[in-house]
Amino acid sequence: MKLSVIASIAGSLILGLAALLVAKFWLPSQDDEPQTAQAAVADTSLKPVVVASSALAYGAKLEAGNLTIRRLPADAIPEGAFSTVEEVLAQDEGAPLVLTPIAQREPVLPNKISGAGSRPSVATQLTEGMRAYSVSVSDESSVGGNILPGDWVDVVMARETSDERKDKGLISEVVIQNVRVLGIDRNADPTSTETTSPDTATLEVRIQDVQKLAVASKLGDLSLALRKTGAVEVQSVRTVRVNDVSAIVAAGGAPAAPRPRGPVQPAAAPAAPTGRPIMIVAGGQPTRVLVPADRGANR
Repeated sequence: MKLSVIASIAGSLILGLAALLVAKFWLPSQDDEPQTAQAAVADTSLKPVVVASSALAYGAKLEAGNLTIRRLPADAIPEGAFSTVEEVLAQDEGAPLVLTPIAQREPVLPNKISGAGSRPSVATQLTEGMRAYSVSVSDESSVGGNILPGDWVDVVMARETSDERKDKGLISEVVIQNVRVLGIDRNADPTSTETTSPDTATLEVRIQDVQKLAVASKLGDLSLALRKTGAVEVQSVRTVRVNDVSAIVAAGGAPAAPRPRGPVQPAAAPAAPTGRPIMIVAGGQPTRVLVPADRGANR
């Protein structure tokens, strides 16, 4: 074989290897440049947010170990979220406490934690414009002690009437409907599942309802009716008196149904008078009188 042919084949091999190297190393780096640029743009659209690294229970003290940073799209960040752990913990009077349970990877928000060095209390859980008011309860007046913080109830009052009505006695009235229970005795943990024999229930109400409860608690005995979870309806109800209860009991637990009314029967015509006629003259005026037949027979 001629030397020129061998040199040509060797050159072709060298060029082929060079082409392979270029395709393997140089071209992928060119393709990665747009992706790198896109990743850089995407990364700038993500913002740091402080989230819980593990589930945080009511009353837990916030520490650096149970907080972490996640990068989220700007439009997915809740209002008021913290951007650094130091921002959450940098309190001169101590680390804040958890007021509302926080799930793992959930953003930490100001309304879910207390202020510097605070303790978990009912005041920190109040909705804007609302008040906390406590009423005396017992097992019987609080659904057997099964009402817990976070439940919703209706407040019912039973009292004796002092008027002059004929149905004088006990009456029952609904004072307020659909109010949130903030605490039972000293337990204000909304995640609590432990029931006790309560002495007081603290309710979240409007200032007008505070006045109603203050008067109602002096007029009679208050009791709580537990509402179904998620129920928000408010019904129009009337005062129930003793006569209303007596009527229901007499009817076997339900108001008596009206009897069906049949066709009206015509009244029977009065019987024609019978007897023996006699003539009586009084003052010169004769009067005809019928004497019953049985009287005439006994004469």
